[in-house]
Amino acid sequence: MTLLDTRLPGLDVSRETQEKLDHLVALLAKWSPRINLVSRTTLEDSWTRHILDSAQVFSVPDVRSGLWADFGSGGGFPGLVVAILAQELAPGLKVTLVESDQRKSVFLRTALRETDVAAQVLSERIEKVPPLQADVISARALADLTVLLSFANRHMSKTGRAVFLKGANWKKELEAARESWKFDCAERKSVTDPNAVVLSIGALTHV
Repeated sequence: MTLLDTRLPGLDVSRETQEKLDHLVALLAKWSPRINLVSRTTLEDSWTRHILDSAQVFSVPDVRSGLWADFGSGGGFPGLVVAILAQELAPGLKVTLVESDQRKSVFLRTALRETDVAAQVLSERIEKVPPLQADVISARALADLTVLLSFANRHMSKTGRAVFLKGANWKKELEAARESWKFDCAERKSVTDPNAVVLSIGALTHV
């Protein structure tokens, strides 16, 4: 599996970018058994479960410059994949990866160095990081939507978008979140899971 095999819009990448993503898969296989970056059952299908799943968020917001902040980056998903894609497809986009686990932060810095990709890694809790004023905020498998929106409210610019990968319970999370927040929301069906979606959220205000 490669990105060249997919039909995701805006993701026509070069061989060099493909090789960087391949190297990330190799690093994931090497590091994950030691520091639990992803579940063992998904390692054999890393391309679909992690790389492709993360890559699909890149084309959701129409942003090719400014700041993209990824929360709870862990094994690099989706933020590290976004940074690799942005190097070729959106060189004006800066990427910040926020990860409080020190060991996972070391992995992220190692992966960035070995793939020769520029991004900032902040080894701090999201609620402790000074407001980032990000144009895009992303997260995957981090927290329920209500919590994610509280993070977004702190760190997203007024015109920014939040892009969250959500699983089968996304409708319940969306309903619960609307009890505390007002926002516009667009849903895109996930390309890797028929029960999952990518939520694009903006115009966020507290109720």
